[in-house]
Amino acid sequence: MLLRMSPSTPPPAPADPVSGPTPRKLVSPRSWARQWLGVFGFSLVLTFARASLADHYVVPSGSMEPTVQVGDRILVNKAAFGWRVPFTDVWLGAPSLPERGSVIVLESPEPGPVLLKRVVALPLDLVEVRGGCLTINGEPVPVAADLNEPGSLVEYLGPPHHIQLELDGGRDFGPRVVPADKVLVLGDNRGNSRDGRYFGFVDVTRLRGRALGIYARSGHPTWRSL
Repeated sequence: MLLRMSPSTPPPAPADPVSGPTPRKLVSPRSWARQWLGVFGFSLVLTFARASLADHYVVPSGSMEPTVQVGDRILVNKAAFGWRVPFTDVWLGAPSLPERGSVIVLESPEPGPVLLKRVVALPLDLVEVRGGCLTINGEPVPVAADLNEPGSLVEYLGPPHHIQLELDGGRDFGPRVVPADKVLVLGDNRGNSRDGRYFGFVDVTRLRGRALGIYARSGHPTWRSL
């Protein structure tokens, strides 16, 4: 008996894929917690670094002209004189003294924002200011014309820096001996600076850091060491 073979049936065609939103991958609570802890930890480290190590400031006034201009952005080493407990006035050990001529950020002895000034006298110095010019321990601090910038004056206290003596250099001061653990600060714009000649000597515990340099001026990146 002959068997008649029926033709084979072709396999069904694959169905068209169904379009639609991709299913959202579920994140485990543990993975979610790790991500947020990482973000929180980074933010915490950054906050403590700004409070204890380095920070930046925008200069609001012209009391340090011509060295620092209004709107300049400066970088500050907040650990230059020692360590403080972040967000407190508690020092871990006694703060160290700045050098004469260094530019610092300090907590204002008067109501107002932090100040940017230059340290001109240290503990036990005999200091006098006449016409905006300094005498330290009986020796006048040299001031000379800048041959490269006509009309500009350079003061040789620490690193040479420019000063302004308009308005007769501002208020006179002293002679007075700087008390222990205090400093005298002045602005480079001696005729237009409210500084230690007005609010007196500043305790070293009020120092908040040393200005390292200007990193932006008039909205443009730059670097000018202070």
